[in-house]
Amino acid sequence: MNILVATEKPFAAEAVEGIRKEVEQGGHTLVLLEKYTDKQQLLNAVAAADALIVRSDKVDAEVIEAGKNLKIIVRAGAGYDNIDLVAATNKGIIVENTPGQNSNAVAELVFGMLIQAARNGFNGSTGRELRGKRLGTHAFGQVARQVARIAKGFEMTVGALSSRNISEEGVIQISDIDELYSNYDIVSLHIPAKPNTIGLIGYDLVSKMPKGGILVNTARKEVIDEAGLMKALEERPDLTYLSDLRPSNADEWIEKFANRVYFTPKKLGAQTAEANINAGIAAACQIVSYFANGDETFRVN
Repeated sequence: MNILVATEKPFAAEAVEGIRKEVEQGGHTLVLLEKYTDKQQLLNAVAAADALIVRSDKVDAEVIEAGKNLKIIVRAGAGYDNIDLVAATNKGIIVENTPGQNSNAVAELVFGMLIQAARNGFNGSTGRELRGKRLGTHAFGQVARQVARIAKGFEMTVGALSSRNISEEGVIQISDIDELYSNYDIVSLHIPAKPNTIGLIGYDLVSKMPKGGILVNTARKEVIDEAGLMKALEERPDLTYLSDLRPSNADEWIEKFANRVYFTPKKLGAQTAEANINAGIAAACQIVSYFANGDETFRVN
């Protein structure tokens, strides 16, 4: 089988080496398309592929249609909203993700941004400590679990909005969204971009946060109602917004709110050598396992 790795942002060399090893040991052929600059290059490459591994690359209906032999697509990472699940399902193509492989990297970024904000960007002024603060996660998936683990090390009170029983996780279960935003000093977003979450986080929720509240977004840009959040920040000069996803008008935010907002220069959550390697190799292993014995453990469609 031809297994295509198509990445505008390439995997680290060590990751590619690991992917190649897994693919070839499984008796398959690895095809690399790295740093492509035109969609047609992807369309041409996918035409002969039996399996496809991507990172944040857009796999829309046109790409899926071009992949006449495609049987499985794996997104090296947890989120998979860059893949058209309906088009893939209609073509009988399995779509998988690699949950957990990037989780620690994203969680560490949450705390990197939090420490920077708590210490006022290290500008020499008196800051705050995280110890004793209340941190709530909006959802409780793989990344949120790692955030909770780290937060406990800071001796923070940790809660999570979840419909599942999470009492055994040592985390306070929050069943009401208003309770999360009203009672927690820090809210960390870990929700996917779906019809019921797009634009969900805006004025009404953020305005409920306690004095000095901090909202952290390492999830998706689309879940933020940017106009509503901006209004909340205008009315509440004590609030802070930290994000791994730059808003559309980032310069305006920075001009208005200065050190009350921070945006990474590009999406950096999974940008560690370890996460890069883990997710890439996991994707290759899942494809090899599927072709060997039909394993669909991480199927999302």
